[in-house]
Amino acid sequence: MAKTNLRSVDDYIASQPEATQAVLKRVRGIIRKALPAAEEVISYQIPTYKLRGQAVVYFAGWKQHYSLYPTSAALVKAFKAALAPYELSKGTIRFPLGETVPAKLIERIAKFRAMEVAEGAEAKARAPKKGATPAPSDPSGPVGNQEGPTRL
Repeated sequence: MAKTNLRSVDDYIASQPEATQAVLKRVRGIIRKALPAAEEVISYQIPTYKLRGQAVVYFAGWKQHYSLYPTSAALVKAFKAALAPYELSKGTIRFPLGETVPAKLIERIAKFRAMEVAEGAEAKARAPKKGATPAPSDPSGPVGNQEGPTRL
């Protein structure tokens, strides 16, 4: 069943099976604690946490598991040992619903993603804009006579 009319994370959690709701509430609380300044929204029909307008982390509930998104290669590498018991696929970590919620791990992942997003935004801000003329390296202007040699 498509969840197309969700307006809030409360709506999302309420739309899940009762057994899943407690787990998702716990995940939500962990993320909110880890990212207290984050804006909580629904994006792609799932709970999303944004900082400075940038999506940091998403979560979703499924029949047998709940997932965190997105995962980068750097995140997987940084948490390799801690993530070993969980199923990973491109951009996703799947946690079994029947197991204890790994609160510290989810908190660390949320903080790591916030750092990744902030670093990406800083790098983007430093990058030259497309089509922009780079500033000359010499503040006095271009070297040499731009009009060509002077004839006498």
